[in-house]
Amino acid sequence: MIPYGRQDITQADIDAVLAILQSDFLTQGPMVPRFEEGVALHVGAQHALAVNSATSALHIACLALGLGSGDYLWTSPVTFVASANCGLYCGARVDFVDIDPRTYNLCPDALARKLEQAEQNGTLPKVVVPVHLSGQPCDMQAIHELSKRYGFSIIEDASHAIGGMYQKQFIGNCRYSDITVFSFHPVKIITTAEGGMALTNNTQLAERMALLRSHGITREESKMTHEADGPWYYQQIDLGFNYRMTELQAALGVSQLVRLDEYVARRHELARRYDHLLSDLPLLLPWQHPDSYSGLHLYVIRVQQDKLNISHRQIFESLREQGVGVNLHYIPVHMQPYYQRMGFVAGDFPEAESYYREAISLPMFQAMTEMQQDIVVSALQKALSP
Repeated sequence: MIPYGRQDITQADIDAVLAILQSDFLTQGPMVPRFEEGVALHVGAQHALAVNSATSALHIACLALGLGSGDYLWTSPVTFVASANCGLYCGARVDFVDIDPRTYNLCPDALARKLEQAEQNGTLPKVVVPVHLSGQPCDMQAIHELSKRYGFSIIEDASHAIGGMYQKQFIGNCRYSDITVFSFHPVKIITTAEGGMALTNNTQLAERMALLRSHGITREESKMTHEADGPWYYQQIDLGFNYRMTELQAALGVSQLVRLDEYVARRHELARRYDHLLSDLPLLLPWQHPDSYSGLHLYVIRVQQDKLNISHRQIFESLREQGVGVNLHYIPVHMQPYYQRMGFVAGDFPEAESYYREAISLPMFQAMTEMQQDIVVSALQKALSP
C-alpha cells in the first residue's frame, strides 16, 4: 500500500535520538529550547513554545488569549476536529465560516458577511482560527484587517504549513496573527513523532503559554507570591497541564529541521508532476493562490461528478483496492455527531459540504518516488474508467 503520507527518517535522525538516550536528559533538557530557537529563527518569529501535540498548542493558545465561557471561537468546517475542539476545552462556543471554493480555506468574504451579522446580534468571536489546509495559507492580510475592525484575536492553524510562505515570507512569523501553531505528527512535513509548537511575537502570550504547558508552575521568583523558601522552591500560580515535549522528540525535530526546505521543494516537484499527469482527467486539481507557496502537506483532487458515471465513494474504494492509500481531509466538523447535537445541520456550510462530496487526498510525501507516483496515476485512471 502506498500511504497518503509518511515520515522520512534518516540515519542522522536516528543518531540524534540515540545521543539523547545516552545523555543525562530525556526530558526538560537543552534540546527542546534548541528546537524552539531553530524553528523561530527559520520562520522569523520572536518566541516558540514546543509542546506534545498541535492540539495542545491550540488549547494553550486559546487560554493565553483569554478565551472562556460565553466567548465564541470561529474556524473553518474543513479541518481536523482539534481546530474547533480547542474552543470547547475553554468553555467557549464554536461556530464555522464556510470555505473558499478554490483554496478550500476559510473564505474572507464569508467571514466579513458573518462578522457584520454577528455585530448586530452581539455574537462576535473572540478568536478566529484560520486553517491553512494542505499547507496553502489563508488570505491572512484580509482576515487581519477584519480583526482590526471587529476586535478578534487570530490563531493560525498552520499544522499543514511549516516551510510554506505567504507574501514571500515564511508561515509562522505571526505578521498577521497573534499565535501560529505547527504540527509535527509523522505524516506532516517534518516530524517529532508526536509534537506541536506555538509561535508568537508577543512576550506576554509566550510567557503565559510557557506556564500553561507545565502545570502552571514557575521557578521565577519575580512571579511568586513571596520570596522563595530556598533553591528547591517552586509555586503553582495557575492551573496548567503536562503538555511538554520530550528531549527525544526535540532532537528528532532539530535533525529534521535541517531538511525542511528540501522536503517542501520535493513536494512541489511531485505536485507539478501530478498536475501534468492528471491534467486530462475529469478532476479539479489543487489551485495555488499567487500570494502563496504551499507547504504541500496534501495534494487534494476533486472528482467532477457531472462528467462521471461512477460515484466518489466507488473511486475512493477502487484506489484503496489497488493499493493506493488515499484519504479524505476532512469530514466537515459541523457534520460530526458531537457538533450536530449542538444544533449544526447539513446545509449550514454548502461549500464545505460540496468539497466533502468530491475530495480525495492522493499520496504526497517527500520520499515518494516517480515510480510510486506513476502507480497512483495509473490506479486513478483505472478507477475513473471502470
